[in-house]
Amino acid sequence: MSSNGTSHDHDRRETLEELARFPLLTALFGRRARRFGLGMTIPSGPFAYVSRHEPVPLSDEERLLLILAGAGVTGWNLGIPHTTSVASDKAANYANRLIGRPQPSGAGVHSTELLVTDDSGAWITNFRNLDPTRLREYEAVQDLDRLAEIYEPFIVRLSSGRIDVPAEVPHMFAHNFWVANRPGTTMFIPIADTTEYTLTVLAILAGEGYVVWNSEEDRPFGDPGPLLAKGVLASDPGLRLALRDLDASTFAALATETGIMAYNIQLLLQAFGLGGWLYNGINALSWLGAFADNGVPGFGFRFSRRDEWRLPNALGLDGHFEPLAPPYHADLRAAVETFYDRRFGAGGTWDPARPGPYRDSPGIKASVERYSPELVDYLASVAQDVYDTHGRFPGTIPTVYAGIYTQAHHIDLGYYDEFYGPQSYLETHARHFERWHGGVAPAEERAPAEVAI
Repeated sequence: MSSNGTSHDHDRRETLEELARFPLLTALFGRRARRFGLGMTIPSGPFAYVSRHEPVPLSDEERLLLILAGAGVTGWNLGIPHTTSVASDKAANYANRLIGRPQPSGAGVHSTELLVTDDSGAWITNFRNLDPTRLREYEAVQDLDRLAEIYEPFIVRLSSGRIDVPAEVPHMFAHNFWVANRPGTTMFIPIADTTEYTLTVLAILAGEGYVVWNSEEDRPFGDPGPLLAKGVLASDPGLRLALRDLDASTFAALATETGIMAYNIQLLLQAFGLGGWLYNGINALSWLGAFADNGVPGFGFRFSRRDEWRLPNALGLDGHFEPLAPPYHADLRAAVETFYDRRFGAGGTWDPARPGPYRDSPGIKASVERYSPELVDYLASVAQDVYDTHGRFPGTIPTVYAGIYTQAHHIDLGYYDEFYGPQSYLETHARHFERWHGGVAPAEERAPAEVAI
């Protein structure tokens, strides 16, 4: 993200300083859905308008900073310091990862990444298993170049062109046909691995005594016997947890987390002076690749279509985003063993030899309670039973979740001046090309065209 040339470097430094000083309250109260971008057309109706400009894509720097705002690594998180569900001389083992990111994640699971596409390609981030370099990665604007240098290599290119989603049903809502994923736009699509979150919550709830219950067959999932005998799980019917409630909790948490990722990007659009908005009006199945057999490959995820009456289930993206379930593991026992190793094995989150946020990270990590063999067996038995019963894990929600996105583009000020006036955008929008593109305004290359009103 760095550049050569003293004068240019000075101007760029001032631009980044201005970005860093942008007020949070202005971002919050100035945030709007600014849908009309350079090169776009509204073909009919009272807002009919044809942009006189060609589309102008985001620069590599703009795209990179927005990626870091949505999914980057911000430092170490501080863990969960106490719970009564472990031995009194042990530390809580809840956190799945100790990285901090711009979005919060329940129990520090951080199973999310970001898909990105624009005219120049498509990418997936590979941030979730990285270690920070310090407690707070960003302290001054100079850190932006350092962060870009560290994390840009972990933004993996998937294609050299835009991932196309047809402007037609069932791929897109009709009110988005004219605007969504158009030339010049950049799409940011958060995705979540629901298997890691579900296994983390299963382990936490087992420590609270809950038994996961198959309500349809009035029986527990898996084999709770050994943990019931030890008094870890409770026989009280009031602590029976229906699978649908467990899955609903996971779904709500990950929908919130990915929504915050998309919203953080949208807030930064205000500081940049970029247009765009947060929406879900493109079919997530189309993005991921469920319609590949119909000529819409999306990002190329694997899918399972076990039951005709259920939506296809996104399983993962080979080599890039592989959840803890088949086909990436032979069975759920193997998946749970991998889950355990990521936490407590060599090089895992709680390995004393791995860095961490604490002043005495080796000592704190050594004090964290490990899962007992009986708990590992229970997690594996529940997960396998759910998989055998429902044909997927988790049982009633997608294995890979996507559902909310942020689109970014350069707005057409002429449209907003004509229909709303200059108060419809911020000073950063008015000055965007001056600040971020060397003062070169978009040329009016397109002749006015007739539109139907």
